[in-house]
Amino acid sequence: MKRKVITAAVAGLLCLTTITTPSCIGSFSLTNRLLGWNQHVGNKFLNELVFFCFWVLPVYEVSCLADVLVLNSIEFWSGSNPMAKGEKVIEGSDGRYLVKCDGKGYDVISCNDGSKVRLDFNTERQEWSYEVNGESHVLFSFVDDNHVRVPVGTGNDYTTVEISQAGVYAYSQIVNAGSSFASR
Repeated sequence: MKRKVITAAVAGLLCLTTITTPSCIGSFSLTNRLLGWNQHVGNKFLNELVFFCFWVLPVYEVSCLADVLVLNSIEFWSGSNPMAKGEKVIEGSDGRYLVKCDGKGYDVISCNDGSKVRLDFNTERQEWSYEVNGESHVLFSFVDDNHVRVPVGTGNDYTTVEISQAGVYAYSQIVNAGSSFASR
């Protein structure tokens, strides 16, 4: 009898969860942040010890549950990630960069020479832009789920490109043709 009650309760909880939570996988930002922190605690033995302790003490389980029930739902319905703020150092092929996220965009700062680029997303116009030395330039804007509008050349000319391998290839051909034409 007790087994039937537990099985019915689990089935009811699963049905309630599928009805009340959005069908969004989400970024699991809290859990990923916790795992990222754990990977840099110390050497691999200390990292494993902390991982095991956090697993036994249900720290990971609680963070994953918070992501599933709260944070991923907020991200799905609002379109912004409530945990998307912070800093990270990235090793690039030409040096190190500090990337700062304020939830609205990114500041990319070169650790080599201190130069800075700002990347912003405008939700009204659905476009990504970058700012260098106080001048803002559009990188691209979303037309629909399958197309983006991208600049061509240095003027105010734009073209629409399909978001696919063929579309990216076609755009690279346009850009390369323009740059080789300009160099003649």
